[in-house]
Amino acid sequence: MEPEQPWHAAFPSPKTTEPASLTREQVLDKLRTGAVGRDFILVDVRRNDYEGGTIRGAINLPAQSLFPTIPSLYQLFKNAGIRHVIWYCGSSRGRGTRAASWFNDHIQEKGDKEMQSVILAGGIKGWAAAGEDFVTFMDGYVPQYWTQFQS
Repeated sequence: MEPEQPWHAAFPSPKTTEPASLTREQVLDKLRTGAVGRDFILVDVRRNDYEGGTIRGAINLPAQSLFPTIPSLYQLFKNAGIRHVIWYCGSSRGRGTRAASWFNDHIQEKGDKEMQSVILAGGIKGWAAAGEDFVTFMDGYVPQYWTQFQS
């Protein structure tokens, strides 16, 4: 029996290997302006671990089914005037990075100089651990869920 392949093995490796990132403080500042869905969009790519809450205004698009939808997502975001697509998963070191990289590759293929695809540094775990200013901007926040990640 062959070992099971990782979910992303079915898709091409991204050309972008290190997408740009925003700190949680930068994203919080953006949220406070109220421009989510107008200037920027947050994309939570968690699937099985989509628990404990998510950042207010984020859409959930699991990374495992994302790749084939990138052209449609790009067109939707472009038509909506989105300039920053901010991706995250638990830590933004796996699925979030891969999603941001694939989307950045598509942006570059389109020659788009206006839109940026970035990751949220530290992911949702970093966001939830950063304190009251951050968890106030979470929908469905469950404090007990996040205690398992505290050191």
